[in-house]
Amino acid sequence: MSTTFQEPARHPHLVEITVNGRPVNVLGPKATGLQIKEAAVEQGVSIQVDFVLSEVRGHDRRRVVGDDDLITVNKRSEFVAVAPDDNS
Repeated sequence: MSTTFQEPARHPHLVEITVNGRPVNVLGPKATGLQIKEAAVEQGVSIQVDFVLSEVRGHDRRRVVGDDDLITVNKRSEFVAVAPDDNS
């Protein structure tokens, strides 16, 4: 008889992340780019859901997160959302 290791199931829970410098609670540990933007809008961050979302990954490093991209979030997750025509 062999046993197989299975990673424990991760139950959804609220995770506080940062979007444009503001705290935002999302249901994690996984969230889509669209879910992150929708949560930010609902919690008063001055963005719109059509903004481009990027994950901050160290000094001057960012990765664009698409609306359908499912990513793992934690308390250190930081995002920046800018208008689609913003070149910053």
